[in-house]
Amino acid sequence: MIGIGYDSHRFADGHKLVLGGVEIDHPQGLEGHSDADAVTHAVIDAILGAAGGGDIGTLFPPSEAQWRDADSIDLLRTAIGTIAGRVVNVDVTVICEAPKLAAYKSQMESILGEATSAKVTIKATTNEGMGWIGRGEGIAAIAVAQVEDE
Repeated sequence: MIGIGYDSHRFADGHKLVLGGVEIDHPQGLEGHSDADAVTHAVIDAILGAAGGGDIGTLFPPSEAQWRDADSIDLLRTAIGTIAGRVVNVDVTVICEAPKLAAYKSQMESILGEATSAKVTIKATTNEGMGWIGRGEGIAAIAVAQVEDE
């Protein structure tokens, strides 16, 4: 089974930037209820979608205080615990003008791979200066996951 996930967050002062479980050196972080890790949130939605398990907002409602400032890798592990089946592969594209992510991709793949017990590939691209991403207002991520029945 295949699932697709998408997430985006705007940049905000006073937040750390976390993507794929990796803290990235950048003057702004992403704003959100948890740690705003757009990469991991997209992965969670892709896995839940592949397994027919709903979505991240249903599993971890932002209206619930217990998820405030949550570590998204912990949320990913919890989400995987709710599905029947095994995550086989995860493919992620991160879209942002800055920061450049080449130096962080292998660490993101390792952290997400350990959490999912699957092969994870991270790709990064820009939006060529177009739209809100192109203006440097935030980051988006798209993920595709394959889950097999056990």
